[in-house]
Amino acid sequence: MAKRRRERGLTQVALAQRAGLSASLLSKIEVGDRALTQGVAAALAHAMGLTLNELLGSAPEKNLNELNYAIRRFDIPGEPPEHPELLQQQVDELNALRWNTELAEILQRIPSALTSVTNHAHLTGSPKAWSLVADVYGIIYWLAARHRWMHLAELATMKQRMAAERADPMAAIVAARDDAGTFLNSGDFAGGLAVIDRAIVQAESELRGRDRAFGLGILHLRGLTLAGRLMDKQTTNKHIDAAWRASAEFREDFAEHGIHFGPENTATHIISTASDMEQHRRALDTAEDLIQSGLTLPATRVAPLYMNLGRSQLALGDRDGTLESLEKAWAVAPEMMTVHPTSLELTRVLVSQHKRSNERLTQIAQRVGVAV
Repeated sequence: MAKRRRERGLTQVALAQRAGLSASLLSKIEVGDRALTQGVAAALAHAMGLTLNELLGSAPEKNLNELNYAIRRFDIPGEPPEHPELLQQQVDELNALRWNTELAEILQRIPSALTSVTNHAHLTGSPKAWSLVADVYGIIYWLAARHRWMHLAELATMKQRMAAERADPMAAIVAARDDAGTFLNSGDFAGGLAVIDRAIVQAESELRGRDRAFGLGILHLRGLTLAGRLMDKQTTNKHIDAAWRASAEFREDFAEHGIHFGPENTATHIISTASDMEQHRRALDTAEDLIQSGLTLPATRVAPLYMNLGRSQLALGDRDGTLESLEKAWAVAPEMMTVHPTSLELTRVLVSQHKRSNERLTQIAQRVGVAV
């Protein structure tokens, strides 16, 4: 971070002002006393005219030739699948891998699945078939975002929106939610909120019943994250209140189009945003209540919960608690933890602050390549 800042001739004060941060926070990040979270990194990258992967780096883009080939052929009909009745099952299996954060297995399977659902959609032209195409692109977006392959993430959401135009109304809402995610990852939080606001109007006018509550709920979760990154307390609270209202329609969390929504996932988003907004005690209290009530969410949500818990513990000086939270995140989502920036940053800061050898921390540091 310091190297990138100096290359642009910026002082800490100047860069912090551009990014809407305090100079003291930036100073602590640069010397290793505070973790560089993905939200802060996105704001700093945007202020320096960089992409997030230019600032943080990204995982090697391995084995993407087949996937890129399948994406390029979005508008070129090919041989339809022999067993179209199995397509929904294939997408369900991909989502199960997503929830278990099995990134490598998803990358291996998804080119073939994308080709099959796309060719079937061209053959039938049905909204249901195009909804499956949009769902697969949603999985590609998630995979790309986890690795910080930002160009692929943006390409995936563009194709997702194109498929959604021919699909059921809910597909467009999910696509808007993922599209706002690319703004989130690029540090353009205000732009992401504009996408969410427009999609909320669409959801309110086009969706009914259970679909309406689900669609509005996932949009408001994205909205509260974006507003929290802007430190806009009023807008954040507006989205929190709306997300709680939507989640009250459901007794427990459930998944549609690969996305979980309900009371638990709403709580995890509030914990993350509280940490973003330096409301660390609120984050810890909310997390304690959620964990004690018993988690039913998949690994893709539980691991970020423990990472966000670790962020607030570290900010409050609880290094032992941070290490324990990291270990819990590793236990449920090891593949994701190897590439997630919060995992790397928490490890880096813990290593810089520990003056004595710690075998548990050393094991985690070796997994992510942080020198001890």
